[in-house]
Amino acid sequence: MSAWQPEDTEDEASGSHAERKMRFLFALRSHGVTDSRVLSAMEKVDRGRFVKGVFAARAYDDMPLPISCGQTISQPSIVGLMTQALQVGPRDTVLEIGTGSGYQAAILSSLARRVYTVDRWRRLSREAQDIFAAMGLTNVTALARDGSFGLPDQAPFDRILVTAAAEDPPGPLLAQLKPGGIMVLPVGQSDTVQQLIRVKRLPNGFDYEELRPVRFVPLVEGLGNE
Repeated sequence: MSAWQPEDTEDEASGSHAERKMRFLFALRSHGVTDSRVLSAMEKVDRGRFVKGVFAARAYDDMPLPISCGQTISQPSIVGLMTQALQVGPRDTVLEIGTGSGYQAAILSSLARRVYTVDRWRRLSREAQDIFAAMGLTNVTALARDGSFGLPDQAPFDRILVTAAAEDPPGPLLAQLKPGGIMVLPVGQSDTVQQLIRVKRLPNGFDYEELRPVRFVPLVEGLGNE
């Protein structure tokens, strides 16, 4: 996995690179991202790879940005908090619902044994897989699928991360979570009132924990047209 390589002049590169990284990590810590493995993973993965066009200059800011197909790349602090809440272990197999740019999956790939990431937009899946290949990530696979049904042919999963909001945790995803497994997802009945929750599968049911207010695009059934 390559480190950040901002396209500055040789004289400016070391200074601007260090300053960007410092501001980036400070923003993560100030928003509550304290897990050392998560911070290390986010330091290694260059968010600039996943932001294109006119927004590329804002790639290292702690803010969501538009990407293709009307979707967004989440702000780094939210990515960090969701990853931290997921408590990924090095032997875990993770399912991500909502590939988007691929940024979140790239971070998960350095924490888990195996990552599957699905998106309803074929274009986003293709573009993300191309980036993973360029980064040399061999343990992450992007697939075009209806994420509301999960990925039953690879289930069960140790961890499931959902980056789109549903009214309630989808039943198929709960069913694909291993005993002792954890799922983190936003839930809410509108795009203005959502809560990030953590679901743990217990021997006799599920435990639900509210983490913080968030705002995500809705989880939509079916495949997109691109």
